[in-house]
Amino acid sequence: MLRSNRNKQQNYELVSIEDLVPAEHMLRKIDKYIDFSFIDEKVRHLYSQDNGRPAIDPLVLFKMIFLGYFYGIRSERQLEREVQTNITYR
Repeated sequence: MLRSNRNKQQNYELVSIEDLVPAEHMLRKIDKYIDFSFIDEKVRHLYSQDNGRPAIDPLVLFKMIFLGYFYGIRSERQLEREVQTNITYR
């Protein structure tokens, strides 16, 4: 027998990534004590401002490589999958 979905409860809850990662997590400590802003200055001259497709943020790429090294992820494909599925890495 088919049932209608009229009585189905539909609630939405807003969740922040900040709330999902524990305050004492190691990556929060690293982000707090290491200033990665120097990366943008080092590579700015390598990126064109007005030609071609928009580039992926070099800071994001560097942090992904850092995560791979830190957690022993050797494959770039595996690293990409890990970043997609692990909220802590974001």
